[in-house]
Amino acid sequence: MPGKRRKVRGQIRLYCFIIFLIYSLDQLSKFCVGKVLLSRLDVPVIKNFFHIRLVHNTGAAFGLFGKHPYLFVIIAVLALILISYFLIRRSHILNVGERIALCFMMGGTLGNLTDRIRFGYVIDFIDFRIWPVFNLADSFISIGAVTLGCSLLAGIRAQKQSPDSDAGSELHI
Repeated sequence: MPGKRRKVRGQIRLYCFIIFLIYSLDQLSKFCVGKVLLSRLDVPVIKNFFHIRLVHNTGAAFGLFGKHPYLFVIIAVLALILISYFLIRRSHILNVGERIALCFMMGGTLGNLTDRIRFGYVIDFIDFRIWPVFNLADSFISIGAVTLGCSLLAGIRAQKQSPDSDAGSELHI
């Protein structure tokens, strides 16, 4: 039993490191952009393709529901609780990719939640001109969500195709 506990503690330390790294990258990038763009709100890196543009986003993705900023604080806290539950109590049902995906989502969520609590908005700055402006936290949340979704779908597909699975068995997620 002590060996298993040590392994779990080591995994939790790794999760915390990944989450902290993502959170730190997000916050550092926002701090640097804030310092660089004090006098200019739009800096072309590759003209008409990639700009650094400072945006204060009070809404969700694409600025939706901007009149309810505290709703997103509540949603973020609930998401963090749910992700923590799966990482701490249910990690045995997840593969390594799914655990890392949850860490990406948690680090990104913490980054944007910090902005909402500190400023009342999220700092966005990555502008590819054909897509709404976003930040590193958004990127990590998206990468984590897509990775988790693909992994879960692959697991469902594998279970359906497995000759050992019976047609009436349930999928436990």
